[in-house]
Amino acid sequence: MSRPATLLAVAAAGMLLAACGQEAETAAPSAPASADAASCSPEALATQQPGTLTIATGEPAYEPWVVNDEPESGEGFEAAVAYAAAEQLGYARDDVRWIRTTFDGAIAPGPKDFDWNIQQFSITEDREKAVDFSSSYYDVNQAVVSFEGSPIAGATSVADLKGATLGAAVGSTSLDAAQQQIAPDNDVQVFNDNAAAVAALKNEQIDGIVVDLPTAFYLVAVEIDGGVIVGQLPAAEGGTTDEFGILLANDSPLTACTTQAVDALRADGTLDALAEEWLGTDAGAPTLQ
Repeated sequence: MSRPATLLAVAAAGMLLAACGQEAETAAPSAPASADAASCSPEALATQQPGTLTIATGEPAYEPWVVNDEPESGEGFEAAVAYAAAEQLGYARDDVRWIRTTFDGAIAPGPKDFDWNIQQFSITEDREKAVDFSSSYYDVNQAVVSFEGSPIAGATSVADLKGATLGAAVGSTSLDAAQQQIAPDNDVQVFNDNAAAVAALKNEQIDGIVVDLPTAFYLVAVEIDGGVIVGQLPAAEGGTTDEFGILLANDSPLTACTTQAVDALRADGTLDALAEEWLGTDAGAPTLQ
């Protein structure tokens, strides 16, 4: 059953996640060495716990990425992608263990207590100095969310946002997009997460927030009464969009196999089908000129 309309029409518990938005420069992950099927089996992979794949996500995890903060249900785009990629490597559902991490803690250098981490991590050159990424499982633009009657509700171009007071989550590539791609005259307000940014927007303390497009659709449908998607930001220079990858420890022995699993899901149409099921389309989100 197709879920985008259903997902966006019903209220869900909690506020939205600290979304990972557009980086001024995104980069495809450096190509890991290829791995054969035998080396990518659960028996061969050097995971945190032998025979078990430990996957981390945010605390809490929000829709449309994870439904009801229950990644183990496999409901929501990222929960479904994680299980599909695990299955590609031969892991049964019962062989997957979920844990929680902060966003900033996951991208920081150092040892990890997870095999994979999936919570809208944009692949960037700076981050690749500290951690590994799989190939992209989802490419997305950033969007500006506001409310009916705000000073920017009718904006049609990036230039129309120059006088706005905007907000975004700390540590996110959405913040980078706001500061660098929009570069408003007023300082961009930095919030601990999107929940705090949404609260400020509801109180009309700011004119708009920058988030990834699927999060924007969720916000205006569920979280913000009278919310509007002002528009998508145009693709960054060079025509690239934000690319979300599964995050792994730096030089992880799992990186090559993880990328092969994601690539297989892309090739057989699974990623497109899951995106259609859980994230919907770009309809109703014009691109700002």
